[in-house]
Amino acid sequence: MIQENLQSDLSVKAEINLYYDLFVPENAAENAPLLVAVHGYGAHKRYMMREAQMIAPANFVIASLQAPNQHFRQTENGYRVGFGWLTDFKSPESVALHHKFLLDVIENLSSKNLIDKKRIYLYGFSQACALNFRFAFTFPEALRGIVGVCGGIPSDLETNENYKNLAAETFYLYGDDDEFYSNEKFADYDKRLREKLPNYTSKQYSAKHVITEEMREDLRKWLKER
Repeated sequence: MIQENLQSDLSVKAEINLYYDLFVPENAAENAPLLVAVHGYGAHKRYMMREAQMIAPANFVIASLQAPNQHFRQTENGYRVGFGWLTDFKSPESVALHHKFLLDVIENLSSKNLIDKKRIYLYGFSQACALNFRFAFTFPEALRGIVGVCGGIPSDLETNENYKNLAAETFYLYGDDDEFYSNEKFADYDKRLREKLPNYTSKQYSAKHVITEEMREDLRKWLKER
């Protein structure tokens, strides 16, 4: 029986720190290109920084963002701390926090003349894919390019009135033996993105839910050409 005087989901405002790692190449020129790397569920900023450094051209500044929600995950070496971006509990709040995180990092680096705001590339793996696409469609003028690997797309892609036309060059990569997404799912995501984006490329790989060396080679080439 529900108590008549029960009030649910009350809240208070709190301030948290959002953490990221930054790599600036030696002798980097002012206003360099920026690659923002966003990890998937259960990972961390160190992992995604390593992945970003394996594909970024030598003149790129790299920022690797870490999700705010920490938890323990089981590994072969025992429990380790991992981080996640959102669940289905009040997910719009998590999406808004991700948006603000990205915008604040970009503005901070730009204010120091470290990066060129006209040459920003967003790189996301797994859970970060749909989040990054949400950011890209909401702030299309913020990005020169976006890369999504082994992840989904926004469920409201065709219905969200806040989404705008996105001209950024887009590269969508996925495997044929993914543990979390069927080939039918990926085919549907690919079709919907292709119909919506004018500068779109995709490729399927012989891979599970992982970033493979073949993917890295294609990403290096894709970024270098730009």
